This record gives sequence, structure tokens and C-alpha cells, in this order.
Amino acid sequence: MPLAPTLPLHQTHTHLPHLSLAEGVLAGEPWCFAVDLGLEERLGEDFHGTPYTGQFSLGTEMAYPVSAACYVVLAAVVVVYAQRHSQQESHIHYAQLGTDVTLQCGSVDRDAAVTWTANSTDLDASHLNGSRLVLRNVDLSHSGQYSCYEGSSWHLKYRVNLKVGTPPKEPALMCRSNNYPSGFYCSWHMPIPTYIPDTFNITVMHDSKEIVCDMDVSLKNRCYIRYLHLFSSKKYKVTLTVTNALGSSSTSISFDEFAIVKPDPPENVVAKPIPNNARRLLVTWQYPSSWPDPDSFPLKFFLRYRPLIIDQWQHVELSDGTTHIITDAYAGKEYIIQVAAKDNEIGTWSDWSVAVHATPWTEEPKHLTTEAQGAETTTASTSAFVVPTTSSIGNSEEQGSDGAIALSWVASLLLVAFSIHFI
Repeated sequence: MPLAPTLPLHQTHTHLPHLSLAEGVLAGEPWCFAVDLGLEERLGEDFHGTPYTGQFSLGTEMAYPVSAACYVVLAAVVVVYAQRHSQQESHIHYAQLGTDVTLQCGSVDRDAAVTWTANSTDLDASHLNGSRLVLRNVDLSHSGQYSCYEGSSWHLKYRVNLKVGTPPKEPALMCRSNNYPSGFYCSWHMPIPTYIPDTFNITVMHDSKEIVCDMDVSLKNRCYIRYLHLFSSKKYKVTLTVTNALGSSSTSISFDEFAIVKPDPPENVVAKPIPNNARRLLVTWQYPSSWPDPDSFPLKFFLRYRPLIIDQWQHVELSDGTTHIITDAYAGKEYIIQVAAKDNEIGTWSDWSVAVHATPWTEEPKHLTTEAQGAETTTASTSAFVVPTTSSIGNSEEQGSDGAIALSWVASLLLVAFSIHFI
């Protein structure tokens, strides 16, 4: 006769109930089956299906290991639970930021005893109104998964994913042709985030006909339109509608073909000093690679430059060509230079190119040669250490002066001697 042991499962939630299994011997092999067919309602929300690796008692005192067949049955039950679990998670409730939200516990009676959890954390009973959960003035922190359990046995009755957000405001819409005359693109964004999923629908009308806007594969908020008729006087009308679970909003713009032409900035801008010219800089650039037909639709350019020490720009407009020589640069001062582009006849100027820096040519300082340095050193040494030679005339005069002095002393001594004698 089969025995019915009780197998305590590994628990990750303090309220997780026990699973009852029956195991016995049939045709010499151990077997087991789940006694509680309502397992999916009794398992807690955090059950991970971790198998029990210990032993359980058969009858009162006997110990018996869990068989492999029992694990198979347990795995099958877990799969069923997972399917039910995923179905329960399909409930989504959207709530507007700052409003009050009431969540019902499925089909449970309004006065039934229930427990609610938010992201696996028990909620205080003060949030309950009978079996309903009431959240006041919700904000983004209230978003998450809410689960409702009935009674002390913690039967999972309902699960809902709450998403807090806002209805969409009027989207920002812009259309531009950077590759005229091939076509143009329209792009958009939300000026204020809604925090919940938004869907966009765009329609393009021209001469009462709707034109397909091909979505960009890399940018989800951009689509491309090809011109059906060039040089048309009819305006284009583009309407964008954004919708989410809390509301919708739309915006429209109208324009003619020429008004939205705006090239991309020039590319590969280079500035170099010109040798032996202390006030000149050579600037070169290339057409933007997105501009498809420079021969039929040439661009003109606008160059600005200034030294880093001055905030005021100087400007030069160029009707053709992709090179220019700055002739009034300050010698030895570093310059910052940018270039913009525009169709010769229509549209608006591009954004400025990436800034480049350059300094006009400066003459290298001249260094003294080795021979000149040696000669200068010799001269300096001679003048510093060699005493000028005294001339012979100077020596005779000096000797004569010394003799006169000696005679004077002799005469003085003789006078003193005669004076003593007469006394």
C-alpha cells in the first residue's frame, strides 16, 4: 500500500506552504505523485523549483530518500505552475502620475481576508479597503508587481503589474532635406517623458495624396520620404500622433519643398599656415557626403574665424570653391575656424562644421654659428685678461720723474746740514 510522506520544499518566501507527495513501490520501482492538484495556487510567488535534497519520513520513524521519478513529477508540476504564473503576470494596470489607484484582488469577495505584496514585500494593512489595495497619490516609485493572497494559507489569487506614467504632451516634429533633390526626412521626440510605452503614427500628405514614410532601421523616431514631383508649388503636410495607455496627442506642420532644404556641414575642414607669410592661413574643405549632386545643385559656403584671444568672429561668404586664404591673421596667434554650407538658391545654412585650429607661419629664430661664437669668445678673452703694452716714451718720462724727486731730497738734506753747522 502506498505511503504518503510530507516533503518540505526549499522556501524563499516565509509564507510558502508545504507540498504533499505520495510515494510507494509499483512493479519493484519507487513512484510518486502530487496529492495537491491545486499546487499552482498554493505556491508562493517566489518559488524557484529548487529540489529537496534531504530525506523525509515515511510513516512515523522510517527514513527514505526521494526517488528520481519523484523529481520528474515535481518538475512537471513546476512547469504547469510556471505557465499559470506567466498568465497571471499578463495583467497590466496603467495609472497616471499623482492619482489614486485601487487594485482589486481578482474575483475575491470584497470583504475577504487577503494579503498584498509589492515586489515580494508585504504591504501594511492600512493600504487595504476590504480586499482591495488603495494607493494614494502614486508616483514612479509605485510602479512594480503587486500580488494578492487569500486567507492564512496564502493562496495566490491575483497578480498585476502597475505602471505609473503620464499621457503624452504634444510631440516635437521636424522635417528637413539634407540630400536635395532626393527627398527629405522627418524626426520627432517627446518634450516631456511619459514613463510608459508610446506609439507613434505619422502621415505625409502632398496634393491630396498620402506618401509613404519609410521608417529608419537605426533610429526609431525618424522616417524618409522621396519627392514624387520636384519643383512643386504644393505644400506638404505632416501629422504626427502619439498614443499611450493614458491618452494621445498630435501635431502637424506644413511646408513647401524649398523651405526645408538644409545641407549637412562641410567635411574634412583643414587649416594650414602658408610658409614665409606671417599673416596668412590656407583653409580647405569638402562637400558634405550626403549632398548627392554637387554639379547640378552647387553649394556656397560661409567661413568664420577668430584668434583664441578674441571673442569676435570675422566672416567671409564664398560663392564657389572649397578653399580660401585668410590674409589678415594676427602673426603668431592661434586661430579657430569653421565653415557652413547652403544651396545657391534655396533653403537655409547648414550647422557649422567641426572647429579646426591653426597658427600662421612664424620665422624661426636665427642661431649664431660655431665659428662666430669662437671668434667672439677669443676677442672677449683677450680684452679681459691681456694687459696693454706700455710704450718706451712713457717709461723715459717715468724714470725722469723719479730722478727729479731724488735730487730734491738730496738738496733738502744739504740745507739741513748747513743750518746745523752755523748754529
